[in-house]
Amino acid sequence: MSTAQLQIEKIGENNTLNSQIFESLRAAITNMDIYHRDANLRLDERELSKQFGISRTPLREALARLDQEGLVKIVPRRGVFIVRKSKTEILEMITVWAALESMAARLITENASDSEIKTLRELFSTFDGERVRAQLDEYSDTNIRFHQSILNLSKNELLKKTAESLFMHVRAIRAATIADDDRADRSIVDHMHIIEALEDRQTEKAEVLVRQHTLNLRAHVEQKLNFPED
Repeated sequence: MSTAQLQIEKIGENNTLNSQIFESLRAAITNMDIYHRDANLRLDERELSKQFGISRTPLREALARLDQEGLVKIVPRRGVFIVRKSKTEILEMITVWAALESMAARLITENASDSEIKTLRELFSTFDGERVRAQLDEYSDTNIRFHQSILNLSKNELLKKTAESLFMHVRAIRAATIADDDRADRSIVDHMHIIEALEDRQTEKAEVLVRQHTLNLRAHVEQKLNFPED
């Protein structure tokens, strides 16, 4: 099923707590490619109720919480829409992500064990140049896991929590751009250099490499991609 469509998992009859509905819907939105050209951003309450296997009352409460978080926008007499950011906002988000992830890299060299850092290399053990181009969807997923792992290995909960609010959008942009030009090939080369710096505990180098890697994404988005403007 396309990641440009909302993928809902039904909630069991014994688990229909409002918080679980909220978390399930939030996860579905987060995992959706909201910047895909065919993405359906309108949420149909009736269809969602059917997919979840719940009544519309707890669903509306969950949607109200998502509206408060800024993930959706409830428009009177029109419906509920997943929020997609403007190009200006996306560029700001990527800049902030670069700062967070580069600090995470610094913390990894100080706090992560050798075995934990090794897991980053293992993510790419099945990819070479030809396989990256032949399996872009699979590589794109691995690329996202790599960047999530950088944050997780920082062992800084506040840093990770701060990044969560940006994740849906940055993840979608990475997925949308990985097939452009030779970005996939350059991506895996960048990742290997980052991993080597982390393994060698080269704190300053790792921090710079991670930041520049994300800023390269920002430059690509600024030059090549079009989004709704403010």
